[in-house]
Amino acid sequence: MARTKNRLKRNSIENFVAVVVLTIIGLVLSFCSFMIPYTHYRYNGFFNSISLGLDLAGGVSFVYECEPKEGSNGDLDASIEAAVKRLENTIGSRYSEALVTRQGSDRIRIEVPSVSNPEDVLELIGDPQPLRMATENDPKAEARIEGTDIKDVRVSYQNDTYGVSLIFTDEGAVKFENLTEEVAGAGQEIYIFFGDDENALTLKCEQKITGGSTFISGDNMNTYQAASEYALQIMSGTFDVNLSILERTVVSATLGAQALRLALIGGLVGLLLIMLILWLRYGDFGLLASFALVIYVVLMLFFLQAIPFVQLTLPGLAGIILSIGMAVDGTVIIFERFREEYKMGKKIPLAVKGGFKRAFWPIFDSNITTIFTAVILYILGTASIQGFAITLLIGILLSIFMNLVVLRFFVKWYLPFNSFKAKKLHLPKQEKHLKEEVAAVGGNDGKI
Repeated sequence: MARTKNRLKRNSIENFVAVVVLTIIGLVLSFCSFMIPYTHYRYNGFFNSISLGLDLAGGVSFVYECEPKEGSNGDLDASIEAAVKRLENTIGSRYSEALVTRQGSDRIRIEVPSVSNPEDVLELIGDPQPLRMATENDPKAEARIEGTDIKDVRVSYQNDTYGVSLIFTDEGAVKFENLTEEVAGAGQEIYIFFGDDENALTLKCEQKITGGSTFISGDNMNTYQAASEYALQIMSGTFDVNLSILERTVVSATLGAQALRLALIGGLVGLLLIMLILWLRYGDFGLLASFALVIYVVLMLFFLQAIPFVQLTLPGLAGIILSIGMAVDGTVIIFERFREEYKMGKKIPLAVKGGFKRAFWPIFDSNITTIFTAVILYILGTASIQGFAITLLIGILLSIFMNLVVLRFFVKWYLPFNSFKAKKLHLPKQEKHLKEEVAAVGGNDGKI
């Protein structure tokens, strides 16, 4: 018996040491910044690698109103969705953290963190003017191909020169194939017009072009910068809606940094208070729960920087704080169920087993409903609501893991050191009549 108990203690010590070492490594990777030996790469830590939203990093935002183009008979809803995708491609080519979302039924919101000059973004977007391809050098000539026939525009490098690659839609590919066949046979040229501008981009075509794509080059785009400008001009002409600016906002990076600092200080103070209350209420089990919270924080930071589409905002910070609160709530449910089991007269191991068993479904049910709510908010909400929803979703999943897996193992490893000293766990006194009933039934031994 003594040999078995010593073996269990040794295994518990080894497990705790391994988890402590891994947690320390996780904290270092989360908050420390250092040069990686024998490389030129600097590691910035999970915390510093989290993509920050506009309200924390500062930057610019725009709200565009979308209106159908004159003579357009297409679906406005589909046209706005297409415009969102094209704006994502255009702005994302330079600002990887930019966020383009649909707002309401007829508006598009663009947020670009860490940018102080709105004109830089406006220049990138350009002034969207409808694109038309014709066989006559006249802006009012019949359009053989329109911007909506182009699916994508890219800067390319072929035959030792820069240029622009056009990728057409299925319908546009057929139109372009017929157009190039006609132009090549008649020795004509293709003219690309933007809006009412009479200065057309002229394309020479010597043969029929198939395959749904083409490469445009010339002396006026023989550098990457020049080709990029042409690509952006063509891309801006592919929108199937007219865009007009309704709102332009500049958020100071200083205000964003101050908001983040205050939020972090508040979160740290709140976390320390929670740990203190857990220890005062539950003794050694409260310390184990506090240790599990540290692991929770490390995992949260890891996933916030690892998931590509996560961008931390002030509502996102609220989601994190709420999820921490729900994680602590789950811990309290477990420990209170355990105290109730012990008060009935059960020994500590069996009371712990009963506590986890009775707490499982309340924790699981409450978290599942919150997960469903977070998913719905992410699907239907605006950008700020989505930031709240995604951090809440990550936090809830981690809280389930922390309470039902991590904390369970910690308690299991702790029991070989204390399976009968109630004072260390700040347990209430057992009720004698209930204790006698439990003793009469028997079965005071149990495993977690």
